[in-house]
Amino acid sequence: MSRRVPRSRAVLAAALGAALAVPLAVTAPATAATGRYSVTALRFTVQAGGRTCTIDADLYRPAGVDRARPAPAVLATNGFGGSKDDGSTDAVGRSFAQRGYVGLVYSGLGFGRSGCLVSLDDPAVDGRAASRLVDFLAGGRAADDGTSADFVTLDGPGDPRVGMIGGSYGGAVQLATASVDHRLDALVPMITWNDLAYSLAPNNAVGAGDVPGVFKWQWTNGFYLIGEGQPLLRPGLDLSRVNSLACLHFVTRACETVRTLNSGSYPADRTADLLDYARSVSPASYLHRVRAPTLLVQGQADSLFNLNEATRTYRTLTARGIPVKMIWQSWGHSGGIDHPAAGELDPAAGNLETSYVGKRILAWFDRYLHRRADVGTGPAFAYYRDWVSDPGSRYATADRLPAPGRKLYLSGDGKLVDNRRKVARGSRTYLNWLTPTSHSESSLTGMLGLLDPAPHDTEGTHLAWTGEALGRAVDVVGEPRATLKVVSPTAERTQTSGDAADRLVLFAKLYDVAPDGTQTLVHRLVAPVRVPDVRAPFTVTLPGIVHRYERGHRLRFVVAASDGAYHGNRGIKPVTVVSAPGATGSLELPVVQD
Repeated sequence: MSRRVPRSRAVLAAALGAALAVPLAVTAPATAATGRYSVTALRFTVQAGGRTCTIDADLYRPAGVDRARPAPAVLATNGFGGSKDDGSTDAVGRSFAQRGYVGLVYSGLGFGRSGCLVSLDDPAVDGRAASRLVDFLAGGRAADDGTSADFVTLDGPGDPRVGMIGGSYGGAVQLATASVDHRLDALVPMITWNDLAYSLAPNNAVGAGDVPGVFKWQWTNGFYLIGEGQPLLRPGLDLSRVNSLACLHFVTRACETVRTLNSGSYPADRTADLLDYARSVSPASYLHRVRAPTLLVQGQADSLFNLNEATRTYRTLTARGIPVKMIWQSWGHSGGIDHPAAGELDPAAGNLETSYVGKRILAWFDRYLHRRADVGTGPAFAYYRDWVSDPGSRYATADRLPAPGRKLYLSGDGKLVDNRRKVARGSRTYLNWLTPTSHSESSLTGMLGLLDPAPHDTEGTHLAWTGEALGRAVDVVGEPRATLKVVSPTAERTQTSGDAADRLVLFAKLYDVAPDGTQTLVHRLVAPVRVPDVRAPFTVTLPGIVHRYERGHRLRFVVAASDGAYHGNRGIKPVTVVSAPGATGSLELPVVQD
């Protein structure tokens, strides 16, 4: 996961490729891990998704591990755009081999020297391919050169004791594999998605159903560029990695999805297909088949795969009785990977044994791979607090996820008040422009190490409600929720056109306003909304945060007409918000107390 800084940023694709490969490796050699091991390069020819694919892999075998003294195995693959040869990826094999585990690290399909098209961690393709590697670890098949493995702990014939670990693209593949192969014993997916339809085109309106979200064009097109550039950036690739001139390196439906999103037009027939495909390659569609104990680690600084994604996965697995726990660490795709805060997991420093997240990972594998019943795996939920000065005390824990409990009301005079009786009657209007007028982030700057202007909103294109100065610090942990009712005759007329792009789009967000007036958008996170029906009230779930609003600071809730990181409204749509004591919008906060 340590970011490999590109030597030149002149070629955007190369820079993005290096950056997007970051999130996978979650371990690096620690001083306490000094065990010797051997590394053997292997290739496997597998059938996956109706195609014949080659997989490039490295086998890490600890010294002293053999048929008489077997060891559990750890399987891992790279983040999007990377390969098994990335320093951040092969660290997985090194680190766990030094700790006595057999490691098998491979380049995901379509990356590095592995064949076939990029299929977005499709269980029927990427999951099945990884399952063939589990066959190898079970001793049930050999690599192409005849190498076999008879030194992995077995729970039964053909059933190896094996866990998976990795992040982002290397995180979702774990769940995809576990959905088609129940031999996996433990998973540690980090900073990954639950629903790719939400990740790439989020609609934070509760109960939006089949109404598509708002296209996250910067993140999506950055990944698309990396995927399509693979055959060009790595000459001599086998033909199984080339699809067509119209879709070089992805499976066709992935290219069609990106083209539809970029088109800015979402008629009902194309929208249904778009959502169906994106969800078919998402854990949201197959978690009901996952049985493996799962430790979810998600990053607070992440506008690509926000905390809500891990929360959805956590709740689904919990409801099914699957052993699952969740950690909200500080860093994610949007920041902190290069220089994790003191006490955080830092693969480059090799601090598995001394970081909170690292110790939780080791304990998870001790329990489920070494079957040590005496090892505790920690609380159900843990979260990093950046306001705590002692690095050793920055994680707080809970036995359940906090729920919204503190309710504030949107007053007609622009105030955020704590009692409905304090709401002033009034109405205010904003107007969108044909170009973006609000800025939350330039999504790729964090990955490329570039500066990003501070978030801002243009006057007349947003509405804000600001609370009184806080008498004491308020800690918000979880997903804030807002209920809104807007008036927009233009949007009311256009929402029945048959094209979802004609529906009203808005962006909800929560600022922290300091006594000097400086405002901070926590981790630059926003909640894009394509309003299902402008005639009715609707509820918005904002991205999860962990943030302390200090004494003397004020909360500011904003509804904006646009955001430069997303597609916006089609046409001009004035929006009015009317407030009265008996009928007004509200904001609910999940507040915890020390």
